[in-house]
Amino acid sequence: MVNLTPSSEVEASETEASVSPAESLPLTDLVEDKELPDEDLGTASAIASPSAAEPPEVNKAEPIAAPTPVEAIALQGQSPEIAQGEAYKDIEDQRDRLVNDVAELQRQKKALQEEILQLEANRGRLLQENIAELQNTLGQMIQESLGELQQRKQALQISVEQLERRQERIRKEMQTTFAGVSQDLAIRVQGFKDYLVGSLQDLVRAAEDLEMSPKQRSPEPASDERFREADPSRESRSSGQPAASGPNNPEFGNSSFEEQAQLIRRILKQFRTQPDYYGPPWQLRRTFEPIHAERVSNWFFTQGGRGALRTMGSRLQNILVASAVMSCLRKIYGNRFRTLVLADSPERLGEWRRGLQDCLGISRSDFGPERGVVLFEDAEALVQKAERLIKDGLMPLILIDETEGQINLGVLQFPLWLAFAAEPKMSAAAASSNW
Repeated sequence: MVNLTPSSEVEASETEASVSPAESLPLTDLVEDKELPDEDLGTASAIASPSAAEPPEVNKAEPIAAPTPVEAIALQGQSPEIAQGEAYKDIEDQRDRLVNDVAELQRQKKALQEEILQLEANRGRLLQENIAELQNTLGQMIQESLGELQQRKQALQISVEQLERRQERIRKEMQTTFAGVSQDLAIRVQGFKDYLVGSLQDLVRAAEDLEMSPKQRSPEPASDERFREADPSRESRSSGQPAASGPNNPEFGNSSFEEQAQLIRRILKQFRTQPDYYGPPWQLRRTFEPIHAERVSNWFFTQGGRGALRTMGSRLQNILVASAVMSCLRKIYGNRFRTLVLADSPERLGEWRRGLQDCLGISRSDFGPERGVVLFEDAEALVQKAERLIKDGLMPLILIDETEGQINLGVLQFPLWLAFAAEPKMSAAAASSNW
């Protein structure tokens, strides 16, 4: 046993003084408050009556068990009540610490739960904000893309409309007129035209000086009379007097034919400014360009209705010019007017027939030996037909295709003839092919 020193006694007294009245209750009261099991009654009674707690006999052969905390305190010389109070105090301290720890853990748990809820709320809010921002961005992108596509659609629609209008204009142009000749080409060939006109006029004068037919015998005056009727200008030239202008020998540049010249100018102006694509037959139904009007005016008023014109570059363009001439003469002479076309092949004559039908609105029935238009491959047959027409009091117009390399001299005796002169290169190529 350890003897208590005075300091130990003071500490024990202080310990007893610090124990609360509840803690200093006798052990019997505690036992009454808390029913103990039967097996613990002996222990409780032993603690309650220290005088009865005598150390049991120790068997030297058995090991000595470790003393309990109360026994250890008792061994140190403290009373069991003090030991029991200190034990309960330690238990209470541990319980308080555990309670505090549990409360702290609960507070931490609650704080963590609140933080989790706040984080979830922040996450939901950020997610909604991101979704809203993404939707706004996508909406803006879609609107911009739609706007750009709309602009492109409008631009394409405008382009398509322009192309459709251009297509319609080209279709109408193709339906109503032949391919136009450029102004540059007209300017380029203007110089050669003057040279060609002068050369052909010299050729006409040289042909007029030639003797067209052998002298007839005196018993056959009818042939001379017919020839004089066909070419009264030649009779006047043989007698040394100028030929008198008459209905069968028009001079459109002469002042006596001023009324006819004014009529022709009005008709050409109407063709130029007010084309009638659905007019009556024998009226021009195609677009009349300035270059066409210039060629027709030159043939009427400069060459007097007798001469050659430079080819327009294609047979269809030449047919357009010839159709304008025919329409004007039809206005002047009416049903007395006839047209004789000379070409060297049936294919070219077919082109003339189709072109005249298209330009003048006439039908196939208007072509024939006794009709308004007669087609010829032989110049001699054409001359004979023209002589018969003049004898019958009709007015023939002779049209000569550009492929005719030479003009029959018999054609030059008639009052109205129009020849289309080919390009020099084309003429040379045609001559070489004929050779």
